[in-house]
Amino acid sequence: MGRYTRGNGGTPLWFLVTLLWMSMTLAALPAAYGQESESDVLPPIVVTAPRVETPITEVPAAISVVGTDEIQLGQPTLGLDESLVRIPGIFSQNRFNFAQDLRVSIRGFGARAAFGIRGIKILVDGIPATLPDGQSQVDSLDLGSAERVEVMRGPVSALYGNASGGVINITTEEGPETPFVESRITLGEFDLWKIQLKSGGQVGPMNYLVSTSRLEFGGYREQSDTESVVFNGKFRFDIDDASDLTAVINVVDSPRADDPGGLSRDSVEEDRRAAAGVNLSNNTGEEVSQQRFGLVYRRDFGDLHDLQVNGYFTARQFRGAIPFRVVEFDRHFVGGGLQYSYHGDVFGRPSRLTMGIDVQYQVDRRQNFGNNNGEPDEDLRLNQDEKVTSVGPYIQEELDLFDTLTLVLGGRYDNVRFKVEDFLTSDGDDDTGSRTFDQVTGRFGLIYRPIRAVNAYINISQSFETPSTTELVNHPEDRGGLNPDIEPQKAVNYEIGVKGQALQRIRYELALFYIDLKDELISFQENDRTFFRNVGESRRYGVELGLGAQIYEGLRASFAYTYLDAEFEEFPKDGVDLSGNKVPGLPDHQIHGELFYQHASGLYGGIDILYVSDFYVTDENDEENDAYTVANLRLGYEYLWENWLFAPFLGVQNLFDEKYNSNVRINAFGGRFFEPAPDLNVYGGLNVAYNW
Repeated sequence: MGRYTRGNGGTPLWFLVTLLWMSMTLAALPAAYGQESESDVLPPIVVTAPRVETPITEVPAAISVVGTDEIQLGQPTLGLDESLVRIPGIFSQNRFNFAQDLRVSIRGFGARAAFGIRGIKILVDGIPATLPDGQSQVDSLDLGSAERVEVMRGPVSALYGNASGGVINITTEEGPETPFVESRITLGEFDLWKIQLKSGGQVGPMNYLVSTSRLEFGGYREQSDTESVVFNGKFRFDIDDASDLTAVINVVDSPRADDPGGLSRDSVEEDRRAAAGVNLSNNTGEEVSQQRFGLVYRRDFGDLHDLQVNGYFTARQFRGAIPFRVVEFDRHFVGGGLQYSYHGDVFGRPSRLTMGIDVQYQVDRRQNFGNNNGEPDEDLRLNQDEKVTSVGPYIQEELDLFDTLTLVLGGRYDNVRFKVEDFLTSDGDDDTGSRTFDQVTGRFGLIYRPIRAVNAYINISQSFETPSTTELVNHPEDRGGLNPDIEPQKAVNYEIGVKGQALQRIRYELALFYIDLKDELISFQENDRTFFRNVGESRRYGVELGLGAQIYEGLRASFAYTYLDAEFEEFPKDGVDLSGNKVPGLPDHQIHGELFYQHASGLYGGIDILYVSDFYVTDENDEENDAYTVANLRLGYEYLWENWLFAPFLGVQNLFDEKYNSNVRINAFGGRFFEPAPDLNVYGGLNVAYNW
């Protein structure tokens, strides 16, 4: 059988052609019959991921946005992937293993992550959620208060520095002019229970929104219980007509997130709901407590100048039980940034100059012990402070060469210093030391707008990605300190694309790209522990297509297709030449389609379908994850009675009961690659809100 017809997922060709035809044909019908109304017209979108507010059609790069309805309306709000799946170029895994956290990759950046997110810059309300060493966690995100998510795809280190293979920019809600209070409860199979309380409004010069939620989830598999409480607060003070100050507060307490581990193919076929034996015997999982506080000050100086200053602090306390180890660290992360923009003319042409600097400091007090049924024993195996300092000045110029042609140039210098202080003297080695990585990255773009509906662009950009502290300090020889044999990976992205809005009701984007990588970081496992090595050279090329259509009032459709070919070009491994092999963990094809209808009466419903082709799970390409197709259904009704809103909702996940894996562990020890996903399951809930 052919490569893309194995497994239960079927072939992507019919799926792609059918959904594309349906979306385009249905979208064209109202225009053909003259049924256009103001409600059918798609509003313009302004994004902030490029560092400054810019209409999305004027950004010479691939960038997409999902809004409040896609994030919240009728969704279980368990993971960011529920909304990101609508964006081409993104592949998400691991939504059901809260100990490992969501794994997100953009054009392959981030696919190597053993846990959390790597290689992608995460911002929440203008405050970085990515550490200076490149690690990101989204376990602190409360999707019940998220308003929109912007995703900028491809390397953008010239804007954001280290670990910027893409940007995910999350904006939480602001309070409306009229105060409100809202409660939402969600119940579902596998002992799912989530409750949220949210309130917001405007009091004099202060706008506020606060949200708190509690989640309990038994999980589909053994050893997968989760408990967490999240609090988010956002307060904006309007100082005067030209300036404001926003304070962001986030607190997370997750006393339990069990890890069921990966299974071999035979074990999956025997019992999909089982946990790995080594995970059961070691009671693997994690507990996390985190506190974050940030301030963002903005000021306009007339029509030509504006200034933005931010500062933030994060404290994170972590204990994680992995097979044969218990890892503990106490982290403190502090940083700030200054950005100035000038909007004026250069040689009589409109120009926008942006310059700034980011400064960050991270310190982890880390200790590793032996594992005694999930608790640390007396065998202290690692005891060290890991410090990372990052400084990154940047500059960007946007110049309208002509009324229809804009040039974008940007550059940044990053200096990232890692330092380890080793306090473990009993092993007879002092692994205290430091390593410094620095890099200049650039960005070049042109966007051409010959007619209103067409915005064509070219983009050349670079990325620079150091190993994170956990990747850099890992030695297969079981030592601390800094691994001297691992280097940052570097990439250059070449891209052409076109985007715009047609017939006032169809939004489209198409991007073709080629990425050349040097020293790509790849994970591997020894004795159930994850380590990292560099690959000599690899390359990726692909196509991303996104469509959104307002078919007629209340009915919209979306379609996203991704083709990604990722291949090692130079990879000697243990005496074997793996050049020409596929990079593991990355499917060639991914397709998502959705139809959503919302009636004026308050009734709504939607169905979405995701297809992911099969992909390799080892560097040697001798084991594959099967293709799969997953459908989800959500229904609900919003009823207004005086000042009250009552909104019951119901959802069905994995509607056709597909047997697939929600996560794959790359190069896993003992062939334990697969983490099975839940079968068909139902959730439901009720929203109740009161507006004054």
